[in-house]
Amino acid sequence: MKLTNIFSIFLTILMFTTPCRAIQTPIYTYESLTKELRQLASKDEIEVKIIGKSEFDRNLYAVKLGHGKKNVLITGSHHGREWLSTHIIMNMIHTYVDAYQSKHSLGGHSLNIVDRVSIWFVPMVNPDGVTIQQKGVNELPYVLQEILFDMNNGDDNYKRWKANGLGVDLNRQYPAGWETIQGSPRNACYSHYKGKNPLEAKEARALATFTNEINPMASLAYHTSGREIYWYYFNELNNLERDLLLVDTISTVTGYEIAYPPTTAFGGGYTDWFIETFKKPALTLELSYLVEETNPPLSVLREEWERNKEVGLLLAEFADSYLNEDREITNE
Repeated sequence: MKLTNIFSIFLTILMFTTPCRAIQTPIYTYESLTKELRQLASKDEIEVKIIGKSEFDRNLYAVKLGHGKKNVLITGSHHGREWLSTHIIMNMIHTYVDAYQSKHSLGGHSLNIVDRVSIWFVPMVNPDGVTIQQKGVNELPYVLQEILFDMNNGDDNYKRWKANGLGVDLNRQYPAGWETIQGSPRNACYSHYKGKNPLEAKEARALATFTNEINPMASLAYHTSGREIYWYYFNELNNLERDLLLVDTISTVTGYEIAYPPTTAFGGGYTDWFIETFKKPALTLELSYLVEETNPPLSVLREEWERNKEVGLLLAEFADSYLNEDREITNE
C-alpha cells in the first residue's frame, strides 16, 4: 500500500474519532480544581458558579454544561478520601465540551442532548476533607491540628479521612432517615459522625439548597469504592420500573453490580434524600475496585473513566425521554 494511502486512511480515522482529552494524572487538589474551573468559565457552553462555602471558607463550585431547560446533577467528593470522583467528573466536563464544540458523538451519543437537558456538576462537595486527606494538617493553626488529630483517633496519617473539616460525615447529613442512622460516633470523627442535626454542615446544606434551586430530573453521586450502584430508598412503587430502567442501563455500560439494600438499611445519604424529596431516580456509583480506609490509587483512573465516560450523557438522555418536570421547586 502506498504511503499516501496510509496517510489518507489515518486522517480519515482522526476525523471520525471522538476527541480524547489526556487523563490528568496529578491529583486534583482544591487549588488546582479552582484554577481549572476559572479557565473553563470562559467557554460559551459552560457556566461556573459558587453555591456556598465550606466550614473552612473554601468555595463550593457548580458547573453547568449546556443550555437545556431540564437539568440533571452529578456530584463528587462528598468524602475526603474519595477525590478520584473529582477526576471522573472533570474528565467528563472536558470531554463533553470538546465533543460538543467539534460536533462529535461520544460512544454513539450526540452531545446535542445538552441543548435540551443541561448537565450540572459539583466536582468537589467536600474541599476541606479532600485537603486534609491529601495534605494532612501541618498547614493549619496548631490548635486546629490538635483537634483534628483527636478526631483522627490520635493518628497523624490522614489518608483515611472522610469527614468535612469539622469531623462531620457529609453523606450522613441529609434529612431522609437521618434519625435512623446507626453506628454514628458520639462526637466529631474522621468518619461516620452524622452530626447533631441534619443539614448542619455548611456543605450539605449548600448542596441541598442548590439541588432544590435547579430541580434536577435525576441525580448521580460518585463515591469510592467497590464498583457498585446504589439506587433504592423506599422508591414509590409506581417509580420502580422507571428507576430500574436507568439503573440497568448504567450497570450495563459501567459493568458495576446493582446493589439491593437489606431491610435494615438506614438513610442519611444524599441519594436517599433526593429519592424521597424529588420522587425521581438517583444513583450512587462506587468507583474502583474495593479498597479499605483510603483513596483508590490513580492507577485505576483510566479504567474507571472508560467505564463511566458515557454516564453523564445517559443520565441526560434518560431525563429527556422519560422524566417530566412535575415537581414544584421548593426551598428548604
